[in-house]
Amino acid sequence: MSRVLTENISQSTESDPSSVNIHKLPVWLTVCVLAVVGILFGAYRLYLNKYAFSVGLDYFEPEFQQYWMTLFYIQIPVMTVFGIAALSWLWFTRDSVVEMTPQQELGIYMKILAFLLAFGVAFGVIFALFVEADAAWHQVTIRDTDFTPTHILLFYFLIPVMIIALATGFMWLHTRMPDFRDRISLPFGIVVAGVALILPNVGFNEWGHTFFYAEELFAAPIHWGFVTLGWAFFAIAGVLIQILDRLRLLTGVIDEQKKATLDSP
Repeated sequence: MSRVLTENISQSTESDPSSVNIHKLPVWLTVCVLAVVGILFGAYRLYLNKYAFSVGLDYFEPEFQQYWMTLFYIQIPVMTVFGIAALSWLWFTRDSVVEMTPQQELGIYMKILAFLLAFGVAFGVIFALFVEADAAWHQVTIRDTDFTPTHILLFYFLIPVMIIALATGFMWLHTRMPDFRDRISLPFGIVVAGVALILPNVGFNEWGHTFFYAEELFAAPIHWGFVTLGWAFFAIAGVLIQILDRLRLLTGVIDEQKKATLDSP
């Protein structure tokens, strides 16, 4: 398989006499993505700090409907429409044959690694600032309904955003990159499925809190699903291995092309 891939890649470079510089990780892209995520999540966090206790303690108060349910009614339709539109566009605009030079493919993989780095940082921030904040909220206030300020932020905004981002990334990778075009990345599928299944687990969690656990116990059995599904993120290591294996092949071919270019008269 590696020999065939090498031959195909070498043939694709014969018509590309451009230089064969090795691409570097675009740090600027990681910084830009983190800046956008930081501004968005930071603004929502400041909003949470300002209004969560002043107008967020009672779902049946008019202020709660104004300050919190309005966000809910905006977030869900917007994210649903955006997710369906993005996945539909990726699917219907895909090419039957994907061809690119090793230099182009390597450059795209560098951008993918930059996005994964940004996603990893954002994932850590979500757990540190929002998941624990939700548990702390329920420990210091009285649980009334499924709609609380922290739920509207975490379960009805952040997690759907992560699902859309991962699903579109999965679709893009398998329709735009040659190495993934005719196969399915099982590790990537596990990551996407793990995050997506958090939402139905939210329903089970709220059902359990309604009938069995009024307080927020971290070790309660109804929370075990969140832990198990959270472990699905470890499968991202498998995605990295697949990408790094492809990078090894691409850099080897590019090095051969560079040597051939230098040795030619």
